[in-house]
Amino acid sequence: MASATVGVGWGWWGGAMRIPPFRTSLVVSGVLVAGLLLGGCGTGTAASEAGGGGETQGPCAASGGAVGAGAERDGVRVVGVVERAGAKESASPSGRVSERPGVSVTADSLPGVGAAGGPCAVQYDVTNPESEPFTYTITFSLVDEQGRAMSNVEETVASVGAGKTVRRTLEQAGHPAGGTLDAGRVRILDVERVPSDEAPAPAGSCPASGLRLTADQGDAAMGLRVVGLHLENCGDRAYSLEGYPVLQLLDAEHQPVDGIEVLRGTDGIPMAGGDDGPPRPVTLRPGERAVSGLAWRNTTEFGEAVTVPYVRVRAGAGADPVMVAPHLDLGTTGELGVRAWRKDETDPGAGEGGNGRPGAQGPYGGSSTS
Repeated sequence: MASATVGVGWGWWGGAMRIPPFRTSLVVSGVLVAGLLLGGCGTGTAASEAGGGGETQGPCAASGGAVGAGAERDGVRVVGVVERAGAKESASPSGRVSERPGVSVTADSLPGVGAAGGPCAVQYDVTNPESEPFTYTITFSLVDEQGRAMSNVEETVASVGAGKTVRRTLEQAGHPAGGTLDAGRVRILDVERVPSDEAPAPAGSCPASGLRLTADQGDAAMGLRVVGLHLENCGDRAYSLEGYPVLQLLDAEHQPVDGIEVLRGTDGIPMAGGDDGPPRPVTLRPGERAVSGLAWRNTTEFGEAVTVPYVRVRAGAGADPVMVAPHLDLGTTGELGVRAWRKDETDPGAGEGGNGRPGAQGPYGGSSTS
């Protein structure tokens, strides 16, 4: 199931914010609604899975030859525009606006405007060439006629089967001011893919381990990069840990990256701040959280710059792995600092955002005390 979010980064260093989806609201007469619906938004298929069904003509009939001109990247392909689910039902009159003897005026809302962004939705395919299920997180951008970004939208497609292609609709892409939605105006900015059994648990769910581990979007300033790691006890028993998260650095193909020294603590990372002493035992009761963090410099001098797209993280030795995608641009420094776990004393619900990533009140998203 695809879920749409607009990402917001958190942290003591100041949040990094993505542009929210462009939305507009429009109220027109029933006659005008019918005219707009018949005007069309692009050709698409009614199939829910790739390869099923054929091309159909409907309210989103071809405009500007958008089909086949969509973006494609890392197994994700924009295939066209189709009528949004429920668009016809939402075209029913919304109620009487004015009534006088012998005169009745009603107003219908354009289907989807202000909610899903219009009567049409962009359709895209996700193909998994691997031998195990993968979960994909895709960042789309909707651009205007001049190619300027109007909004960014992040969607997660969970558990795409091995060798399978699934088809989804990008219903939160927004609605251009011109009134038509063109697949050619959708860009794929980024595709992250992780094995489904190592994907971070979505907000509101709890893994079998009872521990939900996530990474925030971090921040960058003056060459310093920081990303917070958040561990929530979502189970029904207490959990104890001491020390540092266990990390494995991975490249784009999820193979180990060698030659990077993982430092225990961030004292060796310029401008990253102190570590408040050695690690201390942390006991998390159900509902409590702990925080850690990664810090590095992106300095580039002699040698080849190194980028680490993925990190496999374990809360401690023997814990279940979770693969996150912090995109570490390590430059030529060859070093990555990791902070010890500390209990997060902030309100567990404070700063919770639509992207399911925890908020932050102190260094690396939480208090430094346990």
